[in-house]
Amino acid sequence: MSSEAFQTIGIDASLADAVLAAVQSVLGPAEQAVALHEPEFGGREWDYVKECIDTGWVSSTGVYVDRFESDLAALTGAKHTVAIVNGTAALHLALLLVGVCPGDEVIVPTLTFVATANAVAYCGAVPHFADASSTTLALDPDKLGQHLDDILQSSGGHKINRLTGQRVAAVVVMHAFGHPADIERLVDVCARNGLPLVEDAAEALGSTWRGSHCGTFGTVGTLSFNGNKVVTTGGGGALLSNDPAIGKRAKHLSTTAKLAHPWLYVHDEIGFNYRLPNLNAALGCAQLEQLPRFLEEKRRLAAAYETAFARVGGASFVREPQGARSNYWLNAILLDASENLATRDCVLERLNGANLMARPAWTLMHRLAPYVSAPRMADLSVSETIERTLINLPSSPRLARKLA
Repeated sequence: MSSEAFQTIGIDASLADAVLAAVQSVLGPAEQAVALHEPEFGGREWDYVKECIDTGWVSSTGVYVDRFESDLAALTGAKHTVAIVNGTAALHLALLLVGVCPGDEVIVPTLTFVATANAVAYCGAVPHFADASSTTLALDPDKLGQHLDDILQSSGGHKINRLTGQRVAAVVVMHAFGHPADIERLVDVCARNGLPLVEDAAEALGSTWRGSHCGTFGTVGTLSFNGNKVVTTGGGGALLSNDPAIGKRAKHLSTTAKLAHPWLYVHDEIGFNYRLPNLNAALGCAQLEQLPRFLEEKRRLAAAYETAFARVGGASFVREPQGARSNYWLNAILLDASENLATRDCVLERLNGANLMARPAWTLMHRLAPYVSAPRMADLSVSETIERTLINLPSSPRLARKLA
């Protein structure tokens, strides 16, 4: 739609034009579509995958599954890592491991990808939505602490939501777009209230808070290696924990709860076929070898965007919080808080029309049909502002190689 066409429906397109110019000053004009985040295979991916095929070790056992877990442990500092078939399955398992039961409530951000809330529902539990921080885009520790003070009461050794009568079993924090949450303060809030903290670090591989890797602060953390992540295994995820009991049980449950035996099939509880196949793990091992380069290129791209948007009135670049080192999985800008969805969509149309893939933040969880009746904070205004003003920009590592 042209600027004149937008003006006829009451939208000033000048901001959209300025945003487009800023992105093009970084990436140049795009004759072909520039993806939001695409995988890159420039290492030993084919060698490792071919070895799996040549040896016949393609399923959920093999040397690359073990190696992938070992490499993740070395990278993250987690004492126990379990390779899982995808990030959503890892979240589901994490919630079960911290004791979430049917009928429980689990505090989750309303500003998140739907998998976070869905994993709660898979447990037969109910997501309870909380607001974000404008600084980190993740759960706000101050608002969360106050909310828990307002709703929780102790009964029989459990924390009960006095408004619903249901047990609050856990808190999930999601590190949004790769930016670390204010995780140490969230850990303190959860400890004060006797609640386990699960870290949804699906987007945060390589991101650290004060030198420690995201996903290693809570009781358990999860990662994703979907095709659009910094490192991909095609599909895949991982579970991280420093608790040996959780690490052992995670591996047991993810392999159908089968007891070790040379030939008998004995399963001592309901388990899940959640183990990552060797083929995918082989791809991941080769990808992890390139992670330092991916992260360096993504930070260079982020710096270029930040410089470009410093000259744009009405839009600001989302930079890593103080004390954090972000992987900048998806670079993002925020339009002025006074802007509305129509202005956001005008910017999105302008960028996508110029072959530059851009996307808004997720539709907030409390607006989705499965969760409209779920409990929530009364004030979700920060998340609502982010929903109508945030735009993700093309963020693939290879784009940094085109910078002047």
